[in-house]
Amino acid sequence: MIEGVDFYFNEDGLMVFTEAYHRKRGTCCKNKCRHCPWNYGRNKGSVGAVPPGVKSNKSDR
Repeated sequence: MIEGVDFYFNEDGLMVFTEAYHRKRGTCCKNKCRHCPWNYGRNKGSVGAVPPGVKSNKSDR
């Protein structure tokens, strides 16, 4: 593992794995990691959601 690529230490001195590390690992550990590329544990409604009053960039087909 390479510091700054696969992990870094936060302000509390704890090791935090990066998205790059998780992608190399290949699977989700289901621990709600800060940089999870699979968004495990995040509110599914908020991922990619458009706030009220804002037009979506998706075109009508």
